[in-house]
Amino acid sequence: MALDSPTPIAPYDAPVKDLYDIGEMPPLGHVPAKMHAWAIRRERHGEPDTAMQLEVVETPSIDSNEVLVLVMAAGVNYNGIWAGLGQPISPFDGHKAPYHIAGSDASGIVWAVGDKVKRWKVGDEVVVHCNQDDGDDEECNGGDPMYSPTQRIWGYETPDGSFAQFTRVQSQQLMPRPRHLTWEESACYTLTLATAYRMLFGHEPHELKPGMNVLVWGASGGLGSYAIQLINAAGGNAIGVISEEDKRDFVMGLGAKGVINRKEFNCWGQLPKVNTPEYKDWFNEARKFGKAIWDITGKGNNVDIVFEHPGEATFPVSTLVCKKGGMVVICAGTTGFNCTFDVRYLWMHQKRIQGSHFAHLKQASAANKLMLERRLDPCMSEVFPWAEIPAAHMKMYRNQHKPGNMSVLVQAPTTGLRTFEDALEARRG
Repeated sequence: MALDSPTPIAPYDAPVKDLYDIGEMPPLGHVPAKMHAWAIRRERHGEPDTAMQLEVVETPSIDSNEVLVLVMAAGVNYNGIWAGLGQPISPFDGHKAPYHIAGSDASGIVWAVGDKVKRWKVGDEVVVHCNQDDGDDEECNGGDPMYSPTQRIWGYETPDGSFAQFTRVQSQQLMPRPRHLTWEESACYTLTLATAYRMLFGHEPHELKPGMNVLVWGASGGLGSYAIQLINAAGGNAIGVISEEDKRDFVMGLGAKGVINRKEFNCWGQLPKVNTPEYKDWFNEARKFGKAIWDITGKGNNVDIVFEHPGEATFPVSTLVCKKGGMVVICAGTTGFNCTFDVRYLWMHQKRIQGSHFAHLKQASAANKLMLERRLDPCMSEVFPWAEIPAAHMKMYRNQHKPGNMSVLVQAPTTGLRTFEDALEARRG
């Protein structure tokens, strides 16, 4: 299938001003002095509806290798909640800026480019991946940029994320936007998809291969929904774990080989002290969970890879049910950071515990190509208007969000729009 071809933005009339309303488009390439943003400040760290407040701030200036993007829509991720709470660390401890704009996913339009930027021009429609680095060390030049000492996550470890009319990014963060998707669909997937891609394909020799069995925690969520699709596309067998029975059909529809409801078992949380009655009870219950996996994979077939991100609540079980020589790969700790496990099953069975953190450009681009080629569904669940960005994060914080990925509108005035011209027309209407 041929990929969608980019077309230039048609000329349009717009006034030159220093500040524009949300959804109001400046002349192409005109950078106003000010912009609207949802800002976090250190003194109001707390839940998202307290931490995030509307402010008018200066539009970021760009360096020679940077790009200013007009944000049409943005994605909602858990790091926006962390930024608001100031946990596990405050973003201000890193970037030292007076305020923080969260948001690590965006779709938008290149609005200004630095004088050394060659791959992108004003008017290009893009999605943004969230890895930044300084580009001048060994890992960035022949190694793995995710190991660079300058590696940081845009919108979490930088103060200039996507919950604003404009955002400043490095030119290497940009990738072509899938034009068959709406602005909000384009904005919802890059962080979770690229993270899932690196977890499954980025840690040799344990890369996902056809026929492998993979246990996927949180299978109906943002990360899990892409993990299921990637495993299925690669010829593997995804075993999805859910917490609510009404999510079963959604996960099976993504291509899972089978689904397990963790509410049917009682082996969650930190590991009891080994060789105590409590440990025996936990072990028996964890074995029942392992039996549920065998009911899907076949007796004796433990999983080759465990796709971990809950952390504290699930990690003891993950390290138990992983096969000999297999890998538990973890990218987060949404249920807590104090992970425990029975180390005997680690060394005796020679299992690997692998940390994984987002993805570099080549991995993000490989994942994005699958979306460009329409091989993946963005699994967008809900879209929120600009005024409800804190509410969207509160919904995620309370685990009340629907299966899939959430988006918020920024400059796109309404949902369902696929071009800049669509947005202009909707605004006039």
